[in-house]
Amino acid sequence: QEQLVESGGGLVQPGGSLRLSCAASGFTFRSYVMIWYRQAPGKERELVALITSSGGSTNYADSVKGRFTISRDNAKNTVYLQMNSLKPEDSAVYYCKATSLTGNNYWGQGTQVTVSS
Repeated sequence: QEQLVESGGGLVQPGGSLRLSCAASGFTFRSYVMIWYRQAPGKERELVALITSSGGSTNYADSVKGRFTISRDNAKNTVYLQMNSLKPEDSAVYYCKATSLTGNNYWGQGTQVTVSS
């Protein structure tokens, strides 16, 4: 069964860092584009960062450019989101999504990130 499990969220002070992980199983991870989304209370879900199947290309929301880095390890079936210089407005539930060219999409259950002093 296809599964994505996020981890690494928590409470951090402004200016701090967190590293999120998303472990995949049940499908051919290396063939999928991986995307991190986030959703804050009362707001729509937004794309944060994307990485191609090979890891050769990435893309970021303007709000996180220069602070967040997406990466993947296809040998470990895992995608990461390194988040630095965190701001209160980064607080949200962070989700990972796997998407294929054939239209398959899988979502994780989300992990809460709270940035507060």
